[in-house]
Amino acid sequence: MSALYLPRLRPDQWHIATHPAKTKVIAMGRRWGKTVMAGAVALAAANEGGRVAWVVPTYKNARPIWRWVESSVGGLLRDGGVLLSRADRTVEFPATTGFLGVYSADSDVGLRGEAFHLVVLEEASRIAEATWSEVVMPTLADYAGDAILISTPMGRNWFWREWERGRAQMDGEQAAFTAPSTANPMPTIARAAALAKARVPERVYRQEWLAEFLEDSGGVFRKVRDAATATPQQGPVPGHRYVVGVDWGKLVDWTVLCVIDATTREVVLLDRFNRIDYTVQKGRLQALHERFKPDAIYVEQNSMGVPLVEDLQRLGLPVVPFLTTNASKLLVIDALALAFEREELRVLDDPDLLNELLAFQAERLPSGTLRYSAPEGVHDDCVMALALAWSGAAVEPTRFY
Repeated sequence: MSALYLPRLRPDQWHIATHPAKTKVIAMGRRWGKTVMAGAVALAAANEGGRVAWVVPTYKNARPIWRWVESSVGGLLRDGGVLLSRADRTVEFPATTGFLGVYSADSDVGLRGEAFHLVVLEEASRIAEATWSEVVMPTLADYAGDAILISTPMGRNWFWREWERGRAQMDGEQAAFTAPSTANPMPTIARAAALAKARVPERVYRQEWLAEFLEDSGGVFRKVRDAATATPQQGPVPGHRYVVGVDWGKLVDWTVLCVIDATTREVVLLDRFNRIDYTVQKGRLQALHERFKPDAIYVEQNSMGVPLVEDLQRLGLPVVPFLTTNASKLLVIDALALAFEREELRVLDDPDLLNELLAFQAERLPSGTLRYSAPEGVHDDCVMALALAWSGAAVEPTRFY
């Protein structure tokens, strides 16, 4: 009969796994090894007869842990030592009547009415507080069960409050643990962390890799006022390369044309207007093209942008269409935020631009994904035109589709 395969835990993982606290709140950086550690505890408990629930934020989040579970019980499965249901994502241990099931927090009906010896909440900070307090906690009542909450931080939400409670207690009832990604001694992790530090905004690095609980100020751009030292240009400087970013508007929103001198990496012209017919808007962009002869014009193609892009391309303008989705917006905004932090970009001391940059905020969605936007009643047209222009000025022109 094959034995259950479980990974050997590092000393720091073993210390947490064997801590007597009933509720363990574990805030770790990416790739620290929290899923492997909690997975070993969960499978060991099920193998010994415990009823175990593994809860993930969404159904898609269940794929990695389920693959890991399948590989871990592979030997027992071949010998009939476990019963595995891929459809239900459950593993049963007939010899001990143990059980492990993977559940999704975005459809928690399956959890209600159940009773468990152990519940693991994966990426707990991205699970609704009501799921923890109103659905999961009651499932632990019958057996006075244990809970392991593992996650990277996500602001100071309920997961942070539970972590603070555990940090204050550190006893048999509740305990909290934290460590950066580099506490994992694998050399590849240190390399990945170093690359991330160089390539992502500081707030992202501190949260995702250092496992810091940052205040939910929502601000995205730092060092904005320090960067407002650019010199306007009315025409091109010989030998310099120029890139233009365009965010369309007509009635409520504004159309913004942003010109960046890619050679000096500074915004040299910002044209902002609204309540103008699209024909006139195209004419203003065409005139700007004639003046600066940019290498590329990055233009939002959403909605009315599609026919505008086609018209401009027929006129011979070097238009690069940009389809704005949450994912594509994250990429260009993160790149712009990093440029400000590294002091690689200078902008004009323009009150509309500066106010939009300083007001721009990040919101964490229930899925865990960030969404960037302006606060209600505030525009973000200057921000988007600048982000599009910078996406072409920072590197050789790149097409987004």
